[in-house]
Amino acid sequence: MSVDLRISPDQIIERYLSMELVRVTERAAVAAARLRGHGNEKAADQAAVDAMRRELNRLPIDGEIVIGEGERDEAPMLFIGEKVGNKQGPKVHIAVDPLEGTTLCAKDMPGSIAVMAMAGAGSLLYAPDVYMDKIACGPGYAKGVIDLDASPADNINALAKAKGVKPNEISTLIMDRPRHAKLIEEVRKTGCSIRLITDGDVAGVIFCTQPEKTGIDLYLGIGGAPEGVLAAAALRCVGGQMQGRLILDTEEKRVRAHGMGVLDPNKKYDMSEMASGDVIVCATGVTDGGMLSGVRFGKDFIETETLVYRSITGTVRRIYGEHREFSKFQLD
Repeated sequence: MSVDLRISPDQIIERYLSMELVRVTERAAVAAARLRGHGNEKAADQAAVDAMRRELNRLPIDGEIVIGEGERDEAPMLFIGEKVGNKQGPKVHIAVDPLEGTTLCAKDMPGSIAVMAMAGAGSLLYAPDVYMDKIACGPGYAKGVIDLDASPADNINALAKAKGVKPNEISTLIMDRPRHAKLIEEVRKTGCSIRLITDGDVAGVIFCTQPEKTGIDLYLGIGGAPEGVLAAAALRCVGGQMQGRLILDTEEKRVRAHGMGVLDPNKKYDMSEMASGDVIVCATGVTDGGMLSGVRFGKDFIETETLVYRSITGTVRRIYGEHREFSKFQLD
């Protein structure tokens, strides 16, 4: 595939790469889904990583992974700084999570996805693999309706007022972790409902992009910083709001973050600081979930469902794929 380098990187992404990126997450999702329910998290993750890397290296881009996965738990990964693409196109930065929700996939539980974001070089926050405190809501609200430094009650009351409902009609999504015990207690005092998830930090924030479909108004809590950047990229495409602050609670983390360009360890990042410029985000379901259907293996075909977000146009595409070639396609 040849690319006319006389047009801008944004035009190249729109004209040539949107569907190519869908293929990247589709292949990763199918590879992981072949191991769905087998109880082997690392094998499923490795299959997704290998498939995603293979497809990325076929793209007409000069790409660099700036958000990878697996550093914290020593899982197989597309690592930060890895170069991808055939070098015959624009310079782009890429954030990936080839298998978001490895445990969900291994146990064939709802909500596992393959997800990636691509933007022009320098558009994605170069975030270290540490935790991040996050808050996010979907589109349709005045800027500043939520604030990471406000209390859970204040945020819920402000969002309810903006939505024109009572606080007990707001639905909040929180990761089910011991670190969130106090947060959950404070949220419950407001009367709003809580949906607890065991895994799926990126998908949890993306749920806010379509509250009418997912029933989620607000995301609260601490999760991975790389996942936060991916989620911020998706929210930017639909006009949602998100803030995050890196949790750099050791000297080693602060030094590592400083080496990646984080000069203020206490900085509160807004969504546009985590993902700027023209961003495309693709997410393909691995297991069935509230946002996407998982991969379906038929006798002579494979079905996939993918969401594609683009920030410059605010477009959200839902793509149902029926892949006849996948039934014969070998993923090794």
